[in-house]
Amino acid sequence: MAPMKWITVKYTHAPGRIYQSLNSNARTYTQEDTYFKLWLPVVIKPGFALAVAPHYRTENLELKGVETDPTDRISNWRLRSIGVDVKSFIKLDSTSWLINTLNVSQSGDLSGNSSGRIPLTYTFSSHYLMKKSLNKEIGFGIMVNKSNSFLVLPVFIYNYNFSAKNGIEVSLPHKIAWRHNFTSSDILYVKAEANTRSYFINDPASDNLALFRRIDVDMGVAYNKQFNRFIGAELFAGYRQNLSCHLPENIEAIRNSGWAATFELYIRPPQGLRIGRRK
Repeated sequence: MAPMKWITVKYTHAPGRIYQSLNSNARTYTQEDTYFKLWLPVVIKPGFALAVAPHYRTENLELKGVETDPTDRISNWRLRSIGVDVKSFIKLDSTSWLINTLNVSQSGDLSGNSSGRIPLTYTFSSHYLMKKSLNKEIGFGIMVNKSNSFLVLPVFIYNYNFSAKNGIEVSLPHKIAWRHNFTSSDILYVKAEANTRSYFINDPASDNLALFRRIDVDMGVAYNKQFNRFIGAELFAGYRQNLSCHLPENIEAIRNSGWAATFELYIRPPQGLRIGRRK
């Protein structure tokens, strides 16, 4: 299984995204974002654990070139997301758990909006997880999201170790990965992982907020290295396939898929602060 993370700092670089406005030439952008998250334990008991995690993301679309064009306003967007996750683990018996997660966030372009204008978005998930054997876990549940619309999705979890070194990790609709442990501190993943970004943008033609929303799947290879008991890093390289893109009016995505790379540095929690450990 992936190592437990206490503090996470992640940087993503995705070049070659092309956008075009009406009556203009297409322009090429590089998407860059930096993400920070810190888990704080609130309750740690034998049958119950609760933790909260403030998180912050900054994202930019950097224009390649200095030509004057209406779409250049994209490179001036100050895309920011701030929020908090709340996660609880309830032990039902020696082999089963109920895991609940709530995410509340506020995401938008701060260059043209005050934070008070940007609405809150919510995601709640709850799933039942059962350890079927020493090498197999199965879970199922539901996920509810409220942003610009209301969405309900089923959740399915399946973790299986084929051997001491190889296994599969499935958490739909979020991730599916094959894992190979070279050692206890060197892990290789071949994976597909979905991510969604939603930002409320100021519409220059009106006083309303427009929506910039992407749904992507990152497909590639990740290498995770734990340097010691507390510090580790993960490097990912692969292809980011866009599944859906909603842009403000008069802006069109010409190419919204392409290569992507991520570097993540994390700190593992001390033994006494670890929650949700399934024994």
